[in-house]
Amino acid sequence: MTDTIEPTEPLEISDTPENALSWERTPYDADDYGPVTDWATDLDHADPGYNPNAPEVWKELRDSGCPVAHSDRYGGMWAPITHEAVHDVAYDTENFTSRSVVVTHLRPGDAAIPAPIGVVPPISSDPPFHGMARRLLLPPFAPKQIEPWEAEVQILCRRLLDEMGDVAPGDTVDAAVQYAQHIPVNVIGRMLGFPEEDEALFREFVHNTLETINAEPGTRRENFLKLDEYLDKQVQDHIDNPREDLTDYLLNVELGGEKLSPEHVRGSIVLLLIAGIDTTWSAIGSSLWHLAQTPSDLDRLGSEPEVMTFALEEFLRAYAPVTMARMVAKDVDFHGCPMKKDDWVLLPFPAANRDPRAFEDADEFIIDRESNRHAAFGLGIHRCLGSNLARLELKVAIEEFITRFPKFELAGDVTWSAGQIRGPRVLPVRILETT
Repeated sequence: MTDTIEPTEPLEISDTPENALSWERTPYDADDYGPVTDWATDLDHADPGYNPNAPEVWKELRDSGCPVAHSDRYGGMWAPITHEAVHDVAYDTENFTSRSVVVTHLRPGDAAIPAPIGVVPPISSDPPFHGMARRLLLPPFAPKQIEPWEAEVQILCRRLLDEMGDVAPGDTVDAAVQYAQHIPVNVIGRMLGFPEEDEALFREFVHNTLETINAEPGTRRENFLKLDEYLDKQVQDHIDNPREDLTDYLLNVELGGEKLSPEHVRGSIVLLLIAGIDTTWSAIGSSLWHLAQTPSDLDRLGSEPEVMTFALEEFLRAYAPVTMARMVAKDVDFHGCPMKKDDWVLLPFPAANRDPRAFEDADEFIIDRESNRHAAFGLGIHRCLGSNLARLELKVAIEEFITRFPKFELAGDVTWSAGQIRGPRVLPVRILETT
């Protein structure tokens, strides 16, 4: 069956796929900049010291009276740190455009992004097209569509735990590599109708897109072409062999009485594949990282399962994984900062969640925190439409892990991601008790 979304006003869509990679190089080389020496004036979210210490960085900036950090890196970048400043950027679609949401050394020229779609609609779309593109994806992510996945995620988590082998007290497992990273990859891949044997490839796409922002521009272009070629193959397979899944939905849904352009279909799939994997994987890993260091919270979840309702939101608040980005649409004075057209603006929603002016005891994890209007899923028009699925995966993943391993602790060095998604990539934990 074909779904139709009617536009609220006439569409003027100009797709220019031949220009999709014609991005401008920033006027300096990344090698010109060494390690960060001052987070307020030289912030770099890809610096190896950033994600492992991000909460401390945010606190240092707030305590020094710096609501908006700046950097000359990436051709000019700003980073609001307070909840108020992050909120103001997120809701201001006139001065801040979403046409590019990942900060890199490549800067999109005005002709590089197919207007008004953006590269990964709807997250890269500005109003008014954004609203129409977003409504297309709301039905498949509605609660009634997501709820049946709970049993599937439980089966998946238990299989992953079984595949760890006969784990005994004293043994060490990697809660990221052996567990967390597999869960959203499998779920999103199945929702899209992609082969399960390609899950390692999906993680490669995520890494190439989000963690290699300092790579040579030609390398990034090659990585994007590899992703495009893979998706074109999967889309063609769905055209040749129709079935009921999310890819088929995108191929048949209508906008203004017309099916979506190939660029729109592919861009939305990229969004779902990339955003649906790394964000949830990182949230699961960060939550287990916290529990491995906080036996009182681990014990409480085991003895009081009802606390999970509050704990889930606190995991999301305290360890929100996603920092989004905007570009300055036109010269603007923002909170006293002279932002120029095409400057990058990081939107660290995790920093907003740690602002003591927005949350009481903001830097403390309070497992039964009742008032918790966090920004883990974003603020403004681009709030995550997959939040129902993310919550479900996070909840089941934690529950199943602590049911199998009621007691565990950190067992070695943790490796954190680099870039705009924050979460552990290597998470060794020593199992103290099994069931």
